[in-house]
Amino acid sequence: MHDNARVSAPSRLGRYPVRRRIGSGAFATVWLAYDEHLDSPVAIKVLADNWTGDLHIRQRFLEEGRFLRKVESPHVVTVYDAGELADDRPYLVMAYADQGTLADRLELAALEPAQALAVITQVGLGLTALHDRGVLHRDIKPANVLFRTIENARGSQVVAMVGDLGLGKAMDMSSRLTLVGGTPTYVAPEQALGEGLDARADQFSLAALSYYLLAGRQPYHHKSLAAAENPEPPAAMDIDNPEAEAVVLRGLSKDRADRFDDVESFTTALVDALGGEVGEAPEAWVPADPDLTRAARRPDPTADTDDLPPLPGPSRRRRRVPWLVAGVLALVVGGGAGWAVERAATAERTLDDATGTISVTVPEEWTAQVDPEQWTPAEGSQVQPSIAAGSREGWNTDDDPAPGVFVGILVGDKLPSRVPQHPVCDTAGSLIEDQQDDDDSMTVFFNGCPGADVTVERVVQLTSNRLLWVQVRSDDRATANRVLESVTTYGI
Repeated sequence: MHDNARVSAPSRLGRYPVRRRIGSGAFATVWLAYDEHLDSPVAIKVLADNWTGDLHIRQRFLEEGRFLRKVESPHVVTVYDAGELADDRPYLVMAYADQGTLADRLELAALEPAQALAVITQVGLGLTALHDRGVLHRDIKPANVLFRTIENARGSQVVAMVGDLGLGKAMDMSSRLTLVGGTPTYVAPEQALGEGLDARADQFSLAALSYYLLAGRQPYHHKSLAAAENPEPPAAMDIDNPEAEAVVLRGLSKDRADRFDDVESFTTALVDALGGEVGEAPEAWVPADPDLTRAARRPDPTADTDDLPPLPGPSRRRRRVPWLVAGVLALVVGGGAGWAVERAATAERTLDDATGTISVTVPEEWTAQVDPEQWTPAEGSQVQPSIAAGSREGWNTDDDPAPGVFVGILVGDKLPSRVPQHPVCDTAGSLIEDQQDDDDSMTVFFNGCPGADVTVERVVQLTSNRLLWVQVRSDDRATANRVLESVTTYGI
């Protein structure tokens, strides 16, 4: 079933007129707005309304603004202002990353080695600025490296910035953390283990990012934080520069004592190994839209402002997938990592992925762990939107399964020949092939499964080159059906 939805932007957030929605995740929505006082576009991050009453999540949101505000660096996203809306939702007014994220840029093409080194160095400068003010980032990855155009005497220059400190913590608090977070592919072993942290945890993540940018593939393919606790040495980088490879692998040492003393020492060694010079970050690839980044026509001061229409929001196609999609290529789902989320008082909760492409409604007890970040469907492929939520860590492992759901986008021009199989389940239902509104789908229900009685695998052909995979593990079929019915995709 398809329908078209138009999501209207609020006309203003605080004193800032809103232009359009940039994106949304499980915990916040980001809007492009305009600062009329300073004649500049800004990004405004607003806590999602379903988290307003959760004091823990609210505190983490506000801490991000406080941590970022401590730092003055062109390579850390600047926070200009903060406030509360009439409905008590807090918001942060931040620098607008007009060139998107590193994850966006890598969707287009890999970086040249000189560009990669520039990005690594600039991210290192941002991390050093955070560390100098006693702040750990704890979640460095492509989606949290943002690009912004800066005008100077040499013209327009794109700089890399560290953003999204949703997991950030003051170093003197790191030994008292009660929640483990991070992205498995980039997280340091001591962070995955929940140990006290120092700046070498961020160095590990930057080394993992460096491996990816220089070698063209991820150093690890961890599917959960548990897998990141005791990583095997990564494969050879094959970059024809043993000195640079040695620097990266030292930064990825499992024992933090074997890494460099700090991030600056790591990046300095890498620059030296790669020739001793750092170029500029990638050139701008997103054209400026002056209609979105300049002042709007000022309203007539004599007019009744209550009757003024809001600025138009972005038109987006909303596709609802009521029967949902299951795994292809027998890949193992990558959910189970991410934030451990405190439960609220409602029976169900609707979750969005970090890109605003997927939403799914799950029982409240399935939000004990939520991972809204993108995933890599197969080695060498580009990251795609996904979201995972489960009743506890490791819900989607074969060793210790529990109720939960994973939804992810895949590149593919046809449905697979079969869905992933679950031989540990007592019975496998027959393949259900269906079509509605020209979306072909295939579904199999497995029953008598350990940990969660019902497992559902489903794949839907969303477009000519995109598939949707849904895996649900549930204690009963009725709940599984409701979760399947709730899945919605946007912009595809």
